[in-house]
Amino acid sequence: MFHKKSSNGGANEINDTVRKLSHKKDAPKAVFAALLVLYVATSVILRKVSSDVTMVYLFGNRVPMQSFAGVFSSISNVCLIFLTVFFGKVGFLTSVALLLVQFPMMLAAMLALHNMTTIPGIFSNLLALVAIAVVYINHARVHKYQRRILTQAVTDSLTGLPNRFACAELMDDLVARKKSFVAVAVELKNFKNINDTMGYDVGDKVLLKIADRWRPLLESFKGADYAAHIGGNEFFLILTGLSADQEVETAINSYKRLLEGKITVDGCDYFVGACFGWAAFPQNVSDSGSAFSCADLAAREAKKNGAESGIVKFVPKFLQADTAFDMERKIRRALDNDGIFFNLQPQYDMKKNLRGFEALARMKDADGNAISPVDFIPAAERVGLIDKVDATVFRKAAAFVGKLIRAREADIVLSMNVSVRHLMKNDFIDELREMIASCSVPARNLEIEITESIMIDSAEKALDRIKQVKAMGIKVAIDDFGTGYSSLSYLNKFPADMLKIDKSFIDVMNTSESSKQYVATIISIGHILNLKVISEGVETEDQLETLRKVGCDYIQGFIWGRPLPPEEAARLVC
Repeated sequence: MFHKKSSNGGANEINDTVRKLSHKKDAPKAVFAALLVLYVATSVILRKVSSDVTMVYLFGNRVPMQSFAGVFSSISNVCLIFLTVFFGKVGFLTSVALLLVQFPMMLAAMLALHNMTTIPGIFSNLLALVAIAVVYINHARVHKYQRRILTQAVTDSLTGLPNRFACAELMDDLVARKKSFVAVAVELKNFKNINDTMGYDVGDKVLLKIADRWRPLLESFKGADYAAHIGGNEFFLILTGLSADQEVETAINSYKRLLEGKITVDGCDYFVGACFGWAAFPQNVSDSGSAFSCADLAAREAKKNGAESGIVKFVPKFLQADTAFDMERKIRRALDNDGIFFNLQPQYDMKKNLRGFEALARMKDADGNAISPVDFIPAAERVGLIDKVDATVFRKAAAFVGKLIRAREADIVLSMNVSVRHLMKNDFIDELREMIASCSVPARNLEIEITESIMIDSAEKALDRIKQVKAMGIKVAIDDFGTGYSSLSYLNKFPADMLKIDKSFIDVMNTSESSKQYVATIISIGHILNLKVISEGVETEDQLETLRKVGCDYIQGFIWGRPLPPEEAARLVC
């Protein structure tokens, strides 16, 4: 990676941040005063007891007061060491001054008054001077390294600008002082193309050019503006001293114009644009975390909708959109707070005898509002939570149907969808065994549905896993059959019991003869392979009649039963 030291503009911002971080560790001034008072007090007492021959009793023994001189001497020296450690140069100079001011008095007493008792005090002070000098030198060396580490912690190593951590520190400081500011997220456009086509070294140099262009502007504002490189193609600005929206946009445009000028690197010209999103404290945000989030949402909105100016202000409606992050948060909260539940959709044979139910995952948010499976199922798959959703629905549906089977002595099947991720988990079989045992549901009354895509993605491993499932007595259905690209050779290997024809084929089945024949062919293939066939999404009488004619075994759809809450589904079981 290409590196460059920061110029004065970036250095000033970083030094300010380091100074603020360092000051957080400074001892209070009250401690300084307390140590000073304690030192003076012990020194006064030391002078009195050093020549006091009065006897006192200590633990039953007579001891002269002079014996305590060493104690008070040690206490005073410790005070000087603490001053040096806690208050650095100021503490060290204060300690030296306190010690040096005593030497004339002790020398005068020794020479003029022939008081030889001051000799130990002179040597004690000399040793104290050496001790605090050693402490100060070592402490200064450690402080230097600490400052270097702090500087690295708040500096982007590529551009020399402050980093995200430094930004957060500054915004937290502004929030604490209740000083208004504007947070601006900057996302470069088409920067990935430069990295991909010209290499990361060129991309790094482009970022350096942008940082260098902004520094003079930052210096011209004399600390009112603050720029940082967050990472990759993202920068961040903090603007202060602005009130009206127009002032904010004018300030942002100053950076935008500098950014969009021609950038020449190694003899090649590049043109880089950017999307700017901004949010203001205290109008839009309350802390550094929300400042980052809201400004970033506004920048995404500028990128998504192609705002003409390339600058978008944050508005609350941006939070209402269920972004991937928002949906993930809702799914996790639902998993933690019993927000995942199930409905049961009945399955019938062609004479309308109940075969059983398919358990369908449902979810509600923290406010109790239902979230469509069309929204949360794909999101759960993307973020790797689908196995947890599956498992939750499994346990709840199996417990309910297990009780229903025992109470009604009904021979019905509970069919449950299983994602590829869930099926391939090492503990999937153990999970099934635990569910069967805890819910007291017979294995023969369970059926798991897998999509035919698994035959392509993980055919051999999936085959072994399905054989284990079958060995337990659980039925296996191939869901959405006909929508994938599995071959008949794979299908013939899989020990399935049922084929499910996807709703998309049922919807168009009666629109043409070829569509009807396609469904008839799937049913014939299923029967040839000794599989039962169920059609899902059956909604009309003519669809039902066609399926009867082509020999379908079971149906599932609105015509005979919509997804129902468990209590309503139980009424269908005789």
